[in-house]
Amino acid sequence: MKKTMLLGALMLLASVGYAQESRQDVSASVIGVFTPQVNGNAVQMNTTKPIGFLGSYRYMLTPRSALELNYSFAQYISKYSTSFLPNVRIHTRQQEITGAYVYNFRNFRNFNPFVEAGVGGLIFTPIRDYKTTNFDTRQNTSIGALFGGGVAYELSPSWDVRVEYRGFAVKAPDFGLTNFKTNRWEVISIPAVGMAYHF
Repeated sequence: MKKTMLLGALMLLASVGYAQESRQDVSASVIGVFTPQVNGNAVQMNTTKPIGFLGSYRYMLTPRSALELNYSFAQYISKYSTSFLPNVRIHTRQQEITGAYVYNFRNFRNFNPFVEAGVGGLIFTPIRDYKTTNFDTRQNTSIGALFGGGVAYELSPSWDVRVEYRGFAVKAPDFGLTNFKTNRWEVISIPAVGMAYHF
């Protein structure tokens, strides 16, 4: 009888411990946005290299698998060159809304490496101010693929530092102008460094 009671008490403690285990986290990160030069249809597109913000929410399905929702924001100058328009600048607001699957590898001391893949959209919005030289532009929303990986360093059971590389494959924006249509895809590199809170 004592053994049964002891076994029952241990199982109860184990289940309570599992229920209290962190299955969710939120993170805030600083990002860089690095786009390649895009050439197509006699159009060349470049951008400046800004710093932005990334917010993420993860829900752990298992100790290794998670689902993640992301929102990021950055502003930069998109530069277009054609044979008729050699230097057009568009002040651009880029917003990301994505969902991803995250796989966590086995922990090494306090380091937890992970990879992720998902889909979502990038919203390119022209800002009509003094940094823009062509005001006849429209917002673009492009659907693409997110991929990447990184490592989380555990500071405590509730906090970790997260460093990751994120890539987004998407069609280059044209802002609704035929003259700026490259018909090319680009991979936007979005490295991120931030803090995550587990609850």
